[in-house]
This record gives sequence, structure tokens and C-alpha cells, in this order.
Amino acid sequence: MIPLRDNAALRRLTPINLALIFANVAVFVYELSLGPRVAAFVERFALVPAAVTRALSSGNYRGAGALAPLMTTVTSMFIHGGLWHVAGNMLYLFIFGAAVEYRMGALRYLIFYFAAGIAASLATVWIAPESSVPVIGASGAIAGVLGAYFIFYPRARVLTILPIFVFIQFIEIPAVIYLFVWFAVQLYAGLQQSGRAAVMGGVAWWAHVGGFMFGVAMGPILAINRPTRRRSR
Repeated sequence: MIPLRDNAALRRLTPINLALIFANVAVFVYELSLGPRVAAFVERFALVPAAVTRALSSGNYRGAGALAPLMTTVTSMFIHGGLWHVAGNMLYLFIFGAAVEYRMGALRYLIFYFAAGIAASLATVWIAPESSVPVIGASGAIAGVLGAYFIFYPRARVLTILPIFVFIQFIEIPAVIYLFVWFAVQLYAGLQQSGRAAVMGGVAWWAHVGGFMFGVAMGPILAINRPTRRRSR
């Protein structure tokens, strides 16, 4: 299912959501400019669960060397493994993020986004603490946005491309169903993965699960009471 638009966002172009999209795209363009050196860039800034586990276990948080593995819970959010990886993530952020930013306000949304990304990273570390496979991408933070949207706008509708064999259908799906199915797929895939971390550029299923659950839990706490009327078509 590929989302095209929703009918909940009163403003589509919200400042923090656009800034996050721009930052992700800018980092990806920088990755492309590195050529063969991109491997070293990814190695430095990607999340490696085993490295984070060692840093947390040591209890030593002094100095850049000790903090570097922990900082990857943030830096890894802005690294992507290819064009489709970044395009898919930014599509979801563009469609669902504006409405969530509206309900939280700009500053709360920015804090929430980073907190969701960190929570998603820690969920990956918790599931696969000894994995040395790098994990990258904004999808954990975006999963948090989806979780908050699930709570804020269950009655919204999402215009979706639904491929059926060789045919393409455009249908409107209630957000509560769309996001429940999305989460169920992530959870099922994560359970099938049996605790192994996703390969670099692949799918970090447990980051999605952890981020979504974080969004469901924290969304209502951070929400500002605002009108939730939906745009007319």
C-alpha cells in the first residue's frame, strides 16, 4: 500500500516537518557526493547495536569516544541506503507528519520526532544487543509519527495506491485500518526475524515496532487541544 495523501492535515506545509524532510534529503545528497567514501561515512554514523550495548554496559559517558556509539541513535536517522529508501521514508513523513505537527506544535513535534527515533534505535538494540550489522534510516522516527497519527486521527482517510496483480487501484482507507495493518505487518515481520537485526539498507522491523508504540504512548501526552476537522475534498 502506497499512501498518496490524507484528509486530516489542515496545513500540508508545516515548518518542522519540511525541515526534517530537507535535512534527510540533504544528507542523502551528501552521501551520493562521497562516492566510494560513503562506506566510511556509514560506518561512522550508522547505529551498530553491539557498540551501543557496550557503551551502555560500560557506564563510561565521558569523552567523545565513549559517547560516539550513543550518538548514532540520532545520526543513523539521517542516513539512507538508496534512493527508494529515502523516497519511501520521506513520502510517509510528508503525508502523516504535517497533521501530527499541527496537533503537537512545532517545538513539541521536533522533540517528539527525535525521541521516537531514539526509542526505535533502543528497541533494535534491546532485541539484538550483540548484532554488529549497521542499521540506518528515518523509519523508526517516522513510525513514531505514525503511532501518534493513529491516536490523533483514527477517523481520517488515506488515499492509497493498492496494486492488485497487474491492476492499480486508488482507494481511500480509514487511517485506523491503514495504520493497524501497517503495524501488524511490522510486528509479524519482526517476530519472523527472531531477534536478528536488519541488514544495512534493509528493514529494521523492531525499530518500526518500537517507534510506533512510542508514538501511541507519547502522542496523547504531547498533544495540544486544537480543532481536528478534516479538509474537504
